[in-house]
Amino acid sequence: MLVHICCSVDSHYFLQELRKLLPKERLIGYFYDPNIHPLSEYELRYFDVKRSCDKLGIELIKGEYDYNEWINYVKGYENEPERGKRCQKCFDFRLESSANLAVKLGEKTFTTTLLTSPKKDLEQLNLSMQEALKGKNLDFFCVDFRKNGGINKQLELAKKDKLYHQNYCGCIYGLNKQKSENELIKELSTSIYKDLILPSSAEQRLQIFSSLKDENEIIRKKILNYRLLYAKTFCKNEFFKSFILFYSHFTTSKISLSLDTNKDVNYCNKDGLCVLTFAYANRFFSLKSFDELCKNAISINKQNELRKHLFGDYSLNPIIILEQIPKKLEIIAKSIIFDDFEFCLL
Repeated sequence: MLVHICCSVDSHYFLQELRKLLPKERLIGYFYDPNIHPLSEYELRYFDVKRSCDKLGIELIKGEYDYNEWINYVKGYENEPERGKRCQKCFDFRLESSANLAVKLGEKTFTTTLLTSPKKDLEQLNLSMQEALKGKNLDFFCVDFRKNGGINKQLELAKKDKLYHQNYCGCIYGLNKQKSENELIKELSTSIYKDLILPSSAEQRLQIFSSLKDENEIIRKKILNYRLLYAKTFCKNEFFKSFILFYSHFTTSKISLSLDTNKDVNYCNKDGLCVLTFAYANRFFSLKSFDELCKNAISINKQNELRKHLFGDYSLNPIIILEQIPKKLEIIAKSIIFDDFEFCLL
């Protein structure tokens, strides 16, 4: 039997219950969820599904991340509510692919772990299943493991085996509606630098869960998180290349400064701002050039070493690194700080 898998929390319980019900049935998992956005979240959920399947000894096939095809398939349904017509289309898309793969593999039956998700509509799933079966010599195994306290058992098992429990269904449209009142949708922000992992991001969570061992405990650490929404620096009305250090919090959106070109470090009372040369900052970074800093950045820990040197612990002072100090500088920027948590291993 081919089992379409949506996430580890649902599949871990579903697969074990399915084995109890059908002990002689060979199960093949199929992770096919191109609705999940962003890609980092998709990879995190796949990793945790694979971790679950490895623990249960179940073969797992990773489907293609057909995100563009999925976007086109649900076009026109972007503003539908959860459990609305967009969700129906999404089920159609994923179950059709699952049915096609089941036929290709020579399987006679397929099912989906979506059946055990407390947030999914069983009637919608039934309609999508009927569509997926059309023209195929294939059966759909429909079972409801949510009954008789199944949902609580599922959540308890996920907690016991330290599975990743996501906080949104998966697609960008549902997430936008869920977080519509937020100034920042944290789940959609990621670093533009390949070697920089943001606190409490999907990339950081993947790093944590990929390091998880049986003896570890996963705890939530409360943090003051930060995102720079935008920042531009200008000299004589022309763009002036700069690097903004992490945790630089701007309380004023537009700042004009007069600077001393003979100093490597300029402290300014406006916003507690600090402007320094790359030559000075590079004593902490050891990079080849200013361009390397702008293109690749360096770890937040390294950035915080420089911050601590300048202002001590826990500072949120804006710190701007320039290749050279101009006489005048204009800064247009906006940042936010917010209460958050990140996973840690003990």
